[in-house]
Amino acid sequence: MTPMTSTLNKNASIYIAGHRGMVGSAIWRALTANGYTNLIGKTSAELDLRDQAAVTHFMASTKPEVVIVAAAKVGGILANSLHQYEFLLENLQIQNNLINAAHTHQTQKLVFLGSSCIYPKLAPQPLKEEYLLTGPLEPTNEGYAIAKIAGVKLCQHIKNQYQKDFVSLMPTNLYGSHDNFDLKSSHVLPAMLRKFHEAKLANNAPVTLWGSGTPMREFLHVDDMAKAVVFAVENTLPAHLYNVGTGTDVTIKQLAETIQRIVGHTGDIVWDSSKPDGTPRKLMDVSKLKNEGWQFAIDLENGIKETYKWFLENTEAYKQVKY
Repeated sequence: MTPMTSTLNKNASIYIAGHRGMVGSAIWRALTANGYTNLIGKTSAELDLRDQAAVTHFMASTKPEVVIVAAAKVGGILANSLHQYEFLLENLQIQNNLINAAHTHQTQKLVFLGSSCIYPKLAPQPLKEEYLLTGPLEPTNEGYAIAKIAGVKLCQHIKNQYQKDFVSLMPTNLYGSHDNFDLKSSHVLPAMLRKFHEAKLANNAPVTLWGSGTPMREFLHVDDMAKAVVFAVENTLPAHLYNVGTGTDVTIKQLAETIQRIVGHTGDIVWDSSKPDGTPRKLMDVSKLKNEGWQFAIDLENGIKETYKWFLENTEAYKQVKY
């Protein structure tokens, strides 16, 4: 089915929750590049999305025509596994407040962003949207995943019951400019990039990485993700849930060797097999969104090069932090 093209005016009010984060800032840039002039963003200091009363007041007074939920409490394996309660509770609070306030105050279009971790740990590969809730989740990020599944279901039921254009996009692993390079809370690609960079500066010292290197992962540049969000904003998509990715993956070992080469590190890579690997494979079936007319444009090699360039230009923020 071909999506219906939106009649959205370029001056339509579009609220991007989480506009300062990696994904939110990329969406802001993409919408601006497409000519949208009435974008709304609030910092966490200006609006605590966990505060129901504050979110309700904001939405009632602003009444945005479009809401994009790019705000979330996020982290890697370590942060997720150690803080399951916070990841579950805070993401539920953020989502519930935003989705319900958007529905209550007559927002007709909402784009909810989640993650490929919503799918069962051992689901068949590649992951299709219909595999949701067909098996147990990966234990290390169960809290985050359950919250995101709840958000998907809220949007699905609003779409079905009230005929509103509330759609969920589930990206694969994202990376790019404005990523989190904190070694205690970052995802695998930015963490590796920083580790190899710092090891290179330390006379090409060995780099120790978690696990065996055998799990396979798919990576999507955040600018591609942002364009998928713009596509969802500008079109009325028939289904409620779409995977967003490249449809191709690499082993963690291949990723490490690619980053090592781009950074210029010439030391050894040591794999610490006492640490967990996480889900063995998470490849997305992206045919559903591709059939609607969207696909990725930035390949992994060029995407990592761009990300490393951004990191080098913004590395001062990380130099003061010691681990």
